[in-house]
Amino acid sequence: MADKIYIRDLKVQCIVGINPHEREEQQEICINISMDCDYAKACLSDQIEDTVNYKSLKDELVAFIGASSYLLIEKLAEEIASRCLSRERVSRVVVCVDKPGALTGARSVAVEIERSRA
Repeated sequence: MADKIYIRDLKVQCIVGINPHEREEQQEICINISMDCDYAKACLSDQIEDTVNYKSLKDELVAFIGASSYLLIEKLAEEIASRCLSRERVSRVVVCVDKPGALTGARSVAVEIERSRA
């Protein structure tokens, strides 16, 4: 499938990490999402219900992530992917969660996962 929707550089505050100071205060993470979708119908109809409403997905993700508390960014990425795949028209998703400042001397650490509908 060639149709894709991207959400790029979504910055969200959340609790994530294994160190005590990471469990006390929210920190900024950066999320990039690529979703394989079928929006051929939307190209013909010009109607939001025929595609993935990326604004409502973004709002859901921001609320969910902001209220979450994970030890690992891997688990957070998995949960984000699951929420994306819950959208009817999404068949495959790639999620990258970037944690700036996680390592001394490195701009950031990131994990990327790819999940598909079963």
